[in-house]
Amino acid sequence: MNGPQAAWLEGGPGRKRRLHLQHGPIDLIIEAFGTPEAMASAYDAAWKRLQDILKVLVSELADLRRPLGAAYPLLRGPVARRMAAACWPLRHVYITPMAAVAGAVADEILAAMTGGADIAKAYVNNGGDIAFHLAAGETLRTAVVCNPEHPHLDAVATLNSGSPSRGLATSGWRGRSFSLGIADAVTILAENAAMADAAATMVANAVTVDHPAITRAPANSLRDDTDLGDLPVTVNVGALPIFAVKEALSSGMCIAQDLRRRGLIHAAFLSLQGEYASVGGEKLLSRDANIRGVG
Repeated sequence: MNGPQAAWLEGGPGRKRRLHLQHGPIDLIIEAFGTPEAMASAYDAAWKRLQDILKVLVSELADLRRPLGAAYPLLRGPVARRMAAACWPLRHVYITPMAAVAGAVADEILAAMTGGADIAKAYVNNGGDIAFHLAAGETLRTAVVCNPEHPHLDAVATLNSGSPSRGLATSGWRGRSFSLGIADAVTILAENAAMADAAATMVANAVTVDHPAITRAPANSLRDDTDLGDLPVTVNVGALPIFAVKEALSSGMCIAQDLRRRGLIHAAFLSLQGEYASVGGEKLLSRDANIRGVG
């Protein structure tokens, strides 16, 4: 296994450079805002913290891949503990701590960056699961793109220092990880990225319906190292009739609304074949007023 890698990426017009950190499946885009000294300190802290994250995670991988049950998992690594804490409230369904791994890594790197540097704002983007830091009076905006094969600005999440949301994550059958559902994308805003990651997985799994246009296969027939065993995961979703789309979105909405009532998430944006649904719209707003919605 190659060790951690670092490279600088140029931003857009007028943008400072961003830091790209990578180690195995961990792939981070990081940007900090502040004085040159504070930014340099934050970037250095991110690089140093990355060094052993993957090694420590791998040492507990067997436990992290076990579904949560009655006993709280006793994990040692700080990222592993973040993963367990985020997934524990969702244990009434099949879930393993791995559902929060990308968000938990983003949270951990961000904590290292802000621990010793007085930066105005920052984000750590781990493959679309993002941890944010916002000092008083600061704001960040991020685009929500539901289908990467046909990029389109579906929604915009606007976070300010007064908002409780410091994490955003997206899950769906088109993503890097397997999904039990058929959502093109489910984007969640929550207190931290680990919680958003776990909740996005859960809501995306719930966006489902039985229809012959949907192809599923056991997870372990597609990937040997999956934590989902022989659970049927979505391989392809053909064109669905509108009633099936609405039924699937409504199923996901029920879960998202319950998570919001429980205080586990702040907002959700669900997408399936050109139809949309949202919870907590004041946090995650559609850019196109003509987009049709459910619920």
